Amino acid sequence: MAERTFFHQTRRKAILSRLSVIALGAALIAPLAACTTAGPQVQGYLIDEKAVAEIKPGMSAEQVLKILGTPSTVSTVGNQSWYYISQNTDRTFMYDTPTITDQRVLTVVFTKALKVERIANYGQKDGVLFDFNSNTTPAGGKDLSIVRQMLRLVGST
Repeated sequence: MAERTFFHQTRRKAILSRLSVIALGAALIAPLAACTTAGPQVQGYLIDEKAVAEIKPGMSAEQVLKILGTPSTVSTVGNQSWYYISQNTDRTFMYDTPTITDQRVLTVVFTKALKVERIANYGQKDGVLFDFNSNTTPAGGKDLSIVRQMLRLVGST
């Protein structure tokens, strides 16, 4: 009978020893989970090229809202421009500061009657503001300064 008790105690100690090793291993590995690669991330409005192609000059603001959804922001003067902003970032490790790989601002400009006047799809190409629709870099103007301010604002967050 004493042999049986000794056997059970020895077995119990072996099981507890194994559980301790497993718990210690898990405790040591858990912090390393933060070192795993984070990969790319998309923030903001996901620009759907098919939906953008549906937007035509003369459409009402309500139709644009149904196709593209709620804009990221709206111009503060006259509600005549809607901005859909997206940003692609990437980082090697979870604790690293994300690196911006692409920024885009889809701008829908309306007339005073809230009909679509034009669409511009701005992004950064080689550090320069770039209009993807016309493949040209826009010259100065009030839209450019607003878009530039938004790209800076999105880039600083």
